[in-house]
Amino acid sequence: MKLADMPTFPLAQLPTPLMPARNLSAALGGPEILIKRDDLTGLALGGNKTRKLEYLIADAQAQGATHVITVGAVQSNHCRQTAAAARLAGLNCVLVMNASSNDPDIQGNFLLDHILGAETRIVTDKSQRQPMTLQVEEELKEQGYVPYQIPGGGSNAIGAASYVAATYELMSQIIDQGSSPTRLYTTSSASGGTHAGLALGAKLAGVPYAVHGVSIERPVDQLKSIITPLANQTAEYLGLDIRLDESDVIIHGDYTGPAYGVATEECLEAIRMCARTDALLLDPVYTAKTMSGMIDHIRTGQIGSDETVIFLHTGGVPAVFADTDSIIPAMQVPGI
Repeated sequence: MKLADMPTFPLAQLPTPLMPARNLSAALGGPEILIKRDDLTGLALGGNKTRKLEYLIADAQAQGATHVITVGAVQSNHCRQTAAAARLAGLNCVLVMNASSNDPDIQGNFLLDHILGAETRIVTDKSQRQPMTLQVEEELKEQGYVPYQIPGGGSNAIGAASYVAATYELMSQIIDQGSSPTRLYTTSSASGGTHAGLALGAKLAGVPYAVHGVSIERPVDQLKSIITPLANQTAEYLGLDIRLDESDVIIHGDYTGPAYGVATEECLEAIRMCARTDALLLDPVYTAKTMSGMIDHIRTGQIGSDETVIFLHTGGVPAVFADTDSIIPAMQVPGI
């Protein structure tokens, strides 16, 4: 299927802005930093998953779905946006979520899931999510409903195609602004859809920048083994002849920290610095770890002061309100 022919259900406010972070750039001594504001997609506090859900919800409707089912951690940004997208499309939503206990605190994204009226099924281990998803699917079918499964992060060929489209949106903005970026920084996660779409889009559109992912949860080789095949599945789905190999996927694995969702000192510094320079709000799970990698690359000279770089802000700010214990002490440091 050609990208232009893919059906969409309108959810996002597009194009999202491409904005300069002048104060952050000055604080770091250059380079020029541009922020692609996919935190401003507009759906239930925004985020990158909204782009994917425009395609996925359209596919669910085409298949006559009555319910969408998806998975994530209890503070999943994807789950929050899926619950909102389902409401707009007139669909019911079931979220299968892993938490450390069967009775997680209702705060942050999880609070928004409740406000949106999503049904939640809690499991205490990530490995239990898929069996529970299959159980929910069978329950719904027995009741005469039509369930539609959306993978974690919205990351399949349909969802990843949205970031091929986003690449052309970004290129139009770069041309209009007369910018010549050399790098784009994005989060690399285990679902991989955003990075896969960006990497494929970059190769297809012949962009001037290299896509640099920052791992927030897994070793680099594992992520490459997820993202590269997904990019190629997306290319096949779109009827493209090009294919990627692992050398086309750049990932930095030095900023993950001890575990997924555990804030590092560097990511807390990134939260503080971005907020106090350009009023840019990051979350401790995804965007702040990614930003900490970009900041380190600037400080160590891997990015020259005369270059232009793009940071893809994928959203996730509601998670800040679920991690105050680690964030508040780090904000007491004087100055930036």
